[in-house]
Amino acid sequence: MPLHCPSCQCHLEVKTLQCPECETSVNGHFPLPLLASLHADDQQFIIHFVKSSGSLKEMAKHLGLSYPSVRNRLDEIISKIKNLENESL
Repeated sequence: MPLHCPSCQCHLEVKTLQCPECETSVNGHFPLPLLASLHADDQQFIIHFVKSSGSLKEMAKHLGLSYPSVRNRLDEIISKIKNLENESL
């Protein structure tokens, strides 16, 4: 899912939600949830993190990376989340 406008690079918002069953549409301006604003690989990392009960040791084993590499990746994602929170203020 694109996160930024290809023309001006502003954050994209959802404008229409539609039911696939009855085709009812709801129009408005709906900002993306914070986690949906992250790239897919960061979202996948967070999913693995939750599934491993937050164990970085287990994450490292699952991903085939060293513990410090996984810790650095987590720190990068935390930084991205903080930046997204600051942008929405």
